[in-house]
Amino acid sequence: MDIRFDGRVAIVTGSGIGLGRSHALGLAERGAKVVINDLGVSTDGQGASSEAAEAVVAEIKAMGGEAIAHGADVSNEEQVVDMVAKTMEAFGRIDIVVNNAGILRDKTFSKMTMADFRKVVDVHLIGSANVTHACWPIMREQGYGRVVLTSSASGLYGNFGQSNYGAAKAAMMGMMNVLHLEGARDDIRVNCLAPTAATRMTESLMPPEALELLKPETITPGLLYLVSEDAPSRVIMSAGAGCFAQTRVYETPGILLEGEEITPENVAAQFDQLNDGEGQEELTDAFAQTKKYARKAAEAAGLTLPW
Repeated sequence: MDIRFDGRVAIVTGSGIGLGRSHALGLAERGAKVVINDLGVSTDGQGASSEAAEAVVAEIKAMGGEAIAHGADVSNEEQVVDMVAKTMEAFGRIDIVVNNAGILRDKTFSKMTMADFRKVVDVHLIGSANVTHACWPIMREQGYGRVVLTSSASGLYGNFGQSNYGAAKAAMMGMMNVLHLEGARDDIRVNCLAPTAATRMTESLMPPEALELLKPETITPGLLYLVSEDAPSRVIMSAGAGCFAQTRVYETPGILLEGEEITPENVAAQFDQLNDGEGQEELTDAFAQTKKYARKAAEAAGLTLPW
């Protein structure tokens, strides 16, 4: 079946250019009404302009779609609340939130100011929380919602000079895991997209031939699936150059130390076994880990737990 968004309303942050623009156009082409949110700043968050957002609105209207622009700074809660109110006035509902807005202020940790660390976290993490939080009650009342948080390989795996960006992007996984649990009752599905794209944030880092392969349009199909009616939930989809994969966090079976054996020396002595990946498993919530450890200790002590 074709994936369509007829009757759906989507807010896409940072959608004046690059990956966000591609996502917004992809949603509009398949029937969604789209709010183009873009502050119009430089890659490091300086300045402001509505031109890019208005241009995307014009593109969508030219193809026969419906769209409005809003220049909210996602890190500003009042501006986000206004954007959500304007969206409800225009379209009456909000079904999809794509948290894509972001900036870069790269420096090694020793040279980075805490102001630059905080600003990047404010835009990526607090901005995503602001937008999602403002839309959450609407989605709960509707009994329907699709949320995507934009993560990154820099957060999942690390990248030199991006402690601020990496910290914010790693936090997306934690927020997704919790919102997946809290939204399940109301059919609110929450996923992460970890894209590698040729955008103005990456154009200076790669050769032209790589940039040509890594166009945003090669990533957007994955995003469209993650916000579709039959979307999964609690998935980290990594994407780039037409490649799509799922990133997972696993935990090894580990070791059990008892009584006087619970010492740092014994942790060190058995670290290779602790690190052995054979039999590793994906845990679906924090209590699953608690139960795993308690069960292992109970079995060693000859006890039976209720789970």
